[in-house]
Amino acid sequence: MRVLGATTLAGALLLAAAPGASADQVRDGQWANQYFKLDKVWSVSKGDNVIVAVIDSGVDATHPDLTGQVLPGYDQSGKNLNTRPTDSHGTGMAAEIAGRGHGSNAGVVGLAPGAKILPVYKADAQDSDAIPQGVKWAVDHGAKVINISQGSSFANPDMPAAIAYAYQHDVLVVAAAGNNGSAVDNPANLPGVLAVAAAGKDGEVWADSSFGPEVRLAAPGVDVVTAGKCGSSQYCIGSGSSDAAAYVSGAAALVRAKYPQLTAGQVANRLAKSAAVPASASGAKLPDPHFGYGVIRPYEALTMDIPAGSKEGPLTAPGGAAAPGAASDAPVSQPVTKTSVFGGITPLMVLGALAVVVVLLVVVIAAATRNRRRLQAAPVPPQGQAPYGAAPGWPPAQQPYGTQPPPPGYPQQQPYQNPYQGGNPPR
Repeated sequence: MRVLGATTLAGALLLAAAPGASADQVRDGQWANQYFKLDKVWSVSKGDNVIVAVIDSGVDATHPDLTGQVLPGYDQSGKNLNTRPTDSHGTGMAAEIAGRGHGSNAGVVGLAPGAKILPVYKADAQDSDAIPQGVKWAVDHGAKVINISQGSSFANPDMPAAIAYAYQHDVLVVAAAGNNGSAVDNPANLPGVLAVAAAGKDGEVWADSSFGPEVRLAAPGVDVVTAGKCGSSQYCIGSGSSDAAAYVSGAAALVRAKYPQLTAGQVANRLAKSAAVPASASGAKLPDPHFGYGVIRPYEALTMDIPAGSKEGPLTAPGGAAAPGAASDAPVSQPVTKTSVFGGITPLMVLGALAVVVVLLVVVIAAATRNRRRLQAAPVPPQGQAPYGAAPGWPPAQQPYGTQPPPPGYPQQQPYQNPYQGGNPPR
């Protein structure tokens, strides 16, 4: 048995409640919405009909800000924890992705309110890690984006194959980098995953956000107000890369709805090419280990003139597998063997192919010799797609909650403690 190694990657829903907060104060407290410029974003896309799986502690489908947004989902344990959670972490992530608020300008709204949430509980009946099984189930049940705001320093041996399965089926897996201020956690450190770090209101990377070469993007993740039962309140506030991953999943849903022809990697490409580099890191070599290609800008991701690019985009193919739609149709987890490559080919066919190659080499060498002087005299224009980059600069630092002081009922909390030390390793 493997003890559940993945832990939630946000301090938000482990913090004290905000019992005096009203729903309209909650809306005012969502500083990330001001940064995202939601009115402009929603004039282009709301993520309509895109299914986003949230593999987490379950999602409270009865929360007023998620009414009608939550699909039945899946709980391997059979306890229906997918929609009857024992804690509010998953509910908060779902609200940041697809919340619709309630009443008149009240409650939490997500980045992609047109999307649907597919809640998948993270463990089995013995509380063992069931995230890999959840990934495969979500792929088979229509998810186009999978949010994993979970992480562990211990690697589940079943996880790489699950990520490869999602990758081969053109499903974008977004995962939180971690909150330990050091190496990126699993599964965000796996090939094929879009790893996300947390950023603050000033556009800078959160000090406790994990970092490493696997990080591809950053998103708001500090002092985030979100939905979820915390004490006597239905709303909570806190910080973590969980929230950042949820916002990137919402942004991916927006892009998938607007550009349904793009592969998962090409969706990630639009998010990367339109991202903003923190002001303090101007001129940094990208991807930067702390913020990747930058902090997401959903409106720009939807509207900038960005070539589709390669099918992989900024993602790394699991195990060197071909991206969806590429020439190879071999399963990701199945290595190409001598039998599968050469089966049925005769020696005569091999000799014929070698002869063609020799002729082509002669032609190429002759052409190169004729054109050498001309090529040396005239500079060759750049070929192919430019490297992944980001729009220069970051918008001016935003004041908390616009120009107002923080609303009452949201006390400042102590820094979130590292949940990864002393965990239970898989066994």
